[in-house]
Amino acid sequence: METQGGIVHLVGAGPGDPDLLTVKARDLLSQGDVVVYDRLVSDGVLDLIPPGTARIFVGKATGNHHLPQDDINGLLVTLARRGHSVVRLKGGDPFTFGRGGEEALYLARHGVRFTVVPGVTAASAVGAELGIPMTHRGLAQGLCLVTGHAREDGALDLDWRRLADPGTTLAIYMGLSRLGALTAELMAAGLSADTPAAAVASGTTADQRQCVGTLAELPDLVARLEFEPPVLVVIGRVVALSGLLNWRGLVYEGDEDLVAAKRQEHA
Repeated sequence: METQGGIVHLVGAGPGDPDLLTVKARDLLSQGDVVVYDRLVSDGVLDLIPPGTARIFVGKATGNHHLPQDDINGLLVTLARRGHSVVRLKGGDPFTFGRGGEEALYLARHGVRFTVVPGVTAASAVGAELGIPMTHRGLAQGLCLVTGHAREDGALDLDWRRLADPGTTLAIYMGLSRLGALTAELMAAGLSADTPAAAVASGTTADQRQCVGTLAELPDLVARLEFEPPVLVVIGRVVALSGLLNWRGLVYEGDEDLVAAKRQEHA
C-alpha cells in the first residue's frame, strides 16, 4: 500500500562540477525538505542547497560506512512517512553504480513514492574533459561500464574475455585498489599490453588529475603519482585521441614530454 504525503527523489548529483547538474536536479534541491547525500557529492553541489534545508550525510567509503546501506534505506522510508519531500542526492547517476536501484526497490516494497532523476555519470564526464570519445567509428563500436569493487571485498567475478575486446571501450569505476589485478586479468584474456589507458582522479572538480599510458604501465604510473579516490579508468583505442582532442589544454602527469611541451606552451 502506498504511503501518502512524503516522497523520495533519487537524484544524480553528477561527477562534481555543479554546472553539470540537470535543471530538474537543481529545482528539486531548491524545493526539498531534507537532503540525504553521499560522500562523492561535491561541495559545489551542496552549496546549491538553500539555507535552512535539513542535510543528512550518509557517505560511504571502502571499508568505512558512515551509515550502512540498510540503515540508509530505513532512513528514507522514515523521512517519507513523516511527510517530507526527500532529495536522496547521489554522486554521478543513481542507477550507475550508485545503488539507486536497491534504494528504489526498498521504497517500492514499503509503499513509498519515489522519482528518479538521472545524472551525468563519470565515464561521460571524464571522456568529455579529456577529449576521449567513448565510441568512435573505426576505433570503438561499444562501451562497457564495470566496477572494480567487489561485493563484501570478495573476488571480482567478471567476464574477462568479453571485457578484453579491443573494439570496446572499457570504463572502470572504483578500481583504484585493484588496478594491478584488473589490468593483469585483461592482458591474460588477450587485450594487448600496449592498449592506451587513462586514469582520472576527482574528475570535473578543481582537484582533477589525469594521466595516460598503456594498459601494462598504468598501475605503476598511478601508484607513482599517488592518485586517490575517486578514480575512473578508461581503457581502449579511443584514449589515443586524447592528445588530439585535448580541448582544455590539460597536462597529463607522468608523460614528461607532454608536460614539458605544455610548460613551454604556457611560458
